[in-house]
Amino acid sequence: MKKATVAALTVAVTAGTVFGAASSAKAWTINGAGATFPYPVYVKWAKDFKRATGNRVNYQGIGSGGGIKQVTDRVVDFGGSDKMLKPSELDKRRLYQFPAVIGSIVVVYNLPGVGDKELKLSNRAVSDIFMGKVRYWDNREIKQDNPGLNLPHMPITVIHRSEGSGTTWNFTYWLSGISPEWKSKIGYGKVVKWPTGMGAKGNAGVTNYVKQIPGAIGYVEYAYKKQNNLTAAILQTKEGNWVKPCDETFKAAAAHARWSLRTHFYTPGNLLLAEGRNSWPLTVATMILLPREKKVTNKRVTEFYNWAWKHDDKAAEELGYVPLPTSVKNMIRKYWNTVVFK
Repeated sequence: MKKATVAALTVAVTAGTVFGAASSAKAWTINGAGATFPYPVYVKWAKDFKRATGNRVNYQGIGSGGGIKQVTDRVVDFGGSDKMLKPSELDKRRLYQFPAVIGSIVVVYNLPGVGDKELKLSNRAVSDIFMGKVRYWDNREIKQDNPGLNLPHMPITVIHRSEGSGTTWNFTYWLSGISPEWKSKIGYGKVVKWPTGMGAKGNAGVTNYVKQIPGAIGYVEYAYKKQNNLTAAILQTKEGNWVKPCDETFKAAAAHARWSLRTHFYTPGNLLLAEGRNSWPLTVATMILLPREKKVTNKRVTEFYNWAWKHDDKAAEELGYVPLPTSVKNMIRKYWNTVVFK
C-alpha cells in the first residue's frame, strides 16, 4: 500500500488542553508536553485538580519523542513519555523519571459484521498484517483462529503513527518480542520504517482513521478505544494463551512489574510481554520526566501527581487505566524525598 501521512481529525480526545485561569494570586501554573497515551487521564486529573486547588496544569499531547525533546530543552516543566529512559539517558539529559499510571495498548479494527473482542489475532497474524504480508481479512492465517466469524474479502488498511511515539516504541518492541522476522527486518523504536500502511498523528489520529476506513487496523491506548467505541482484538500472552483487553488482564500484567529506585524506575521492555497466563501482553507504564535543577516546578509537578493518586484513581479506572498500587506510590514518594529533593 502506498504510504501517506494523515493529519488527526476531530476526536473525543483532542491534542492539547489548557485549563482556566488561576483562582488566586497564590495559584500556580505548570506546563507539560509529551505522550498522547496518558493524555485522557491527565486532562481529567488536571480539571479536577484545578477545581480542588485553583492551580493549573497545562499538558500538550505531542508524542513521547516531542515530550522528551521539550523537557530536555527545558521548554516545558515536565515531559511525558511511554518510552522509559535508561539511567544513562537520564544522566545525559539531566532528568529524573517516575511512573504516573499504567495503561494498555490495544489492536483496533474496523471490520463490518465483527464486534468488539470477537476477532482473535495470533502473534503471527498481527506481525504479518503489520509487515504487509497478510493483505485481506479472509486470509487463511486469520480465518483459522476465527472459524465462527464471517470474514469478508476486504483489503486490510494498516494505520500507524507518523511522528516519534512512545506508543509506537512499545508496540514495535512487542512485535520484536513475538516475531523474529519483525525483529530482524524492522526492529523497534519511537519511529520505524513501516513496511505498509498510512501514518496518522497521535493516538487521536489513528483512532479517527480506523473509525473512518472500513478494513482498517491500528494500535491505540485503551482509553481511546473506550471513548470512541472502537472494536479491539483478542491477543495472545507470552505463553500463547488467548486474552481479552479488560481490567482483569491489565491488572494481571501490572502485578508483575518490578521497580527499582536505583534505576529511576527503568524496566527493560516496560511491562510488555508480562509473565502470567492472564496478563495482557501490551501493558505499559507511562512516565513523567523532570529537569533535575528545577526544584520549584518539580515540587508543583509532584504535588499534582500526589494529589491525583490520593483523590482521583477512580477517574483513571473509568477511562480504562490501571492506577499504581499503593506500594508503588509510596516507593515513588520515597524517590521524590531521597533523590529528587535530596
